[in-house]
Amino acid sequence: MITVAICDDEQYFLNQIQKSVQHYFSSHNQDIQILEFDNGEALLSGGQGFDLILMDLKLPGKNGMEVIEQLRSENSKSQVIFVTSYEEYALQAFHVDAVHYLLKPVSDEKLHQALERALGRMGKNDCKTLAITKGSCTEVISLKDILYCEAMDHRLYIHTKSMTYDYLGTLEELEKQLDSRFFRCHKSYIVNMNQVVGRQGDTATVSGGGQVLISRRRKQEFAQRLLNLVRKELL
Repeated sequence: MITVAICDDEQYFLNQIQKSVQHYFSSHNQDIQILEFDNGEALLSGGQGFDLILMDLKLPGKNGMEVIEQLRSENSKSQVIFVTSYEEYALQAFHVDAVHYLLKPVSDEKLHQALERALGRMGKNDCKTLAITKGSCTEVISLKDILYCEAMDHRLYIHTKSMTYDYLGTLEELEKQLDSRFFRCHKSYIVNMNQVVGRQGDTATVSGGGQVLISRRRKQEFAQRLLNLVRKELL
């Protein structure tokens, strides 16, 4: 079960956010517990390590940023989404590792996108898998664990955080089984863009130090995909 705290001193917005959050998690068949607070001190004394906090900024007593700064000083790992009418705290939100900074009035679509990102950071929404068959054996691999895929001598090599799987196949067939986080950067490589940590010339480096080639014709699109990821993290 995911515990969600919503903190807003305006009952209208509290109700609106609560309904939107409830709808999102219901549609994803995810059990949640929602607790509502109209001030930061009440949230701080709530006695729970919340998985997710949706926080207004202008509140009686401590403002929302002060509340989150205090939680972070106490090593809170809660995912935080600011929902506010004030733009001026956006940079501070980045410094307290907020998932998103939304301006009121917020649409269900934007809030649900933020919730999706929060769940991703909690690792609770990414259960997509890839099943590969080798002889009479079938291996199931979590997509989030794949660093990159490589084709060599009519074999596919799936490089993950813990090991490498190999089997007969083509990148064309494999590409159809992957989702949008993966990018065909070269005729011999598909890379998980979420695992890219650097790029130098024709080579990209992934978590753990592995490297993939980027073809000349895919360079521009690769650079744009990487830039979009960076921007998304900063939003």
